[in-house]
Amino acid sequence: KMRGQDEFMATGYFSHPDCLAHVMAEGHPEGPQRILAIEDELRSQGLDTRLVRGAVPLVSNADLALAHDLNYILTLDDFLQQLEATGDSRALDPDTWACPGTRSAVWRAAGAAVAATDAVLDGTVDNAFCAIRPPGHHAPRNQTMGFCFFNNVVVAARHALDVRGLKRVAIVDFDVHHGNGTEDIVAGDDRILMVGLFQHPLYPFSGAESRAGNMVNVPVPARSNGQTVRDVIESYWMYRLEDFRPEMIFISAGFDAHREDDMGGLQLVEADYAWITAKIVEVAQRFAGGRVVSCLEGGYHVSSLARSVAAHVRTLLEA
Repeated sequence: KMRGQDEFMATGYFSHPDCLAHVMAEGHPEGPQRILAIEDELRSQGLDTRLVRGAVPLVSNADLALAHDLNYILTLDDFLQQLEATGDSRALDPDTWACPGTRSAVWRAAGAAVAATDAVLDGTVDNAFCAIRPPGHHAPRNQTMGFCFFNNVVVAARHALDVRGLKRVAIVDFDVHHGNGTEDIVAGDDRILMVGLFQHPLYPFSGAESRAGNMVNVPVPARSNGQTVRDVIESYWMYRLEDFRPEMIFISAGFDAHREDDMGGLQLVEADYAWITAKIVEVAQRFAGGRVVSCLEGGYHVSSLARSVAAHVRTLLEA
């Protein structure tokens, strides 16, 4: 198909100003500064002008219900609309707060993941990165948890399967924390292979045992470095992804395993994120026509987050 520059992939960038309106508490690590830092870094590296910006609608409740309990969706919607009306902020769980701007951020974040999925499947772009918040991979079927409201990646993956008719998709999660919400929703769904690695023990203290045959959880100890993580990926992820032959790959892209991020204790650097991304893209090019949708999860040290995202996006662009 036509490309602006033959040698590069067309990479979509999906974000929305509403994602900045969700503020949990003064000084909370999961704040709007994360997206602002990413956008500054993409500009400073000259990557922003090479990205195809996509429109980001509010997600439909029908798409959310592919991953979440409908009663939870409607109850949360009602609660967040009340905050919009009253101007209040409230805690939904010990880690997750909501404010008047939260509802639009939550519905746009999942909307970005679905819009990116459609753009990739329609061939508008080859792959896509969603610079979104709040993140999603701790959100199970029916509650908020760990800064997350809806599971953006699973909503998108189920949209690809149930709405767009794909047969098999993979979810790759390299956040420092186990994607317990993703596992809760997709364990036992044989159309989805989930491969993840995460520091263990660490919040949410799950994942050491795989709950179903479609889960490849690889716990790694604190202070593991990039070489250890690369070895784990070569040994545990690659053959499972190749055997599965996914028609599309979704990434829960958390950058909090960076050595500068004190949310965890792993020792990754930008080059490791570029390497991991290249490995994922390689599988996508072999089996999925290069189709990858990546959604921002964690990453709380804004400088290392921004540099790591730039390495990730550059790899998507230059795949």
